[in-house]
Amino acid sequence: MNPIRRRRLMWLVALVLGAGLAATLVAMALQRNVAYLYTPAEILSGQAGAKVRDGEAKFRLGGMVARGSFKRAEGSMEAHFDVTDGDRVMPVVYTGILPDLFREDQAVIATGRMQGDRFVAEQVLAKHDETYMPKEVAEKMGKAHRKHDVAAEADTTPSQAAPTEAMQ
Repeated sequence: MNPIRRRRLMWLVALVLGAGLAATLVAMALQRNVAYLYTPAEILSGQAGAKVRDGEAKFRLGGMVARGSFKRAEGSMEAHFDVTDGDRVMPVVYTGILPDLFREDQAVIATGRMQGDRFVAEQVLAKHDETYMPKEVAEKMGKAHRKHDVAAEADTTPSQAAPTEAMQ
């Protein structure tokens, strides 16, 4: 093989190895930053996986804020509330300012990790208006309602509106 072809071959091999390394690094970064949406029933029944249940993985918890569950100590930023999907209930702890539209009996998505038997939220998103419910939450709550023969009280069709983020 002459020197010019050898040099071209080496450049080609280096280019392929560099592209493979870049693709691997991108895939690893995306995998670490992905936050899956689960309902309380999926987490408590073990469908979400051991890493989620043990608090090793960050994920999104979706459902409705249970009626009568919101509590905040006087002078504290720590909020305690329960999230339900109509099947199971998951206790949630969040320290920070909640969105203005956050209230009981409303759709909520919280991002965080499990800590023991409760979910510790790092971010809380509340529904935008009375007709908004995130698509994933609407589908999973619809399954729970069909399972328990619950009549839908409101239209759970997701709209194009975006959730309101808590200020941090």
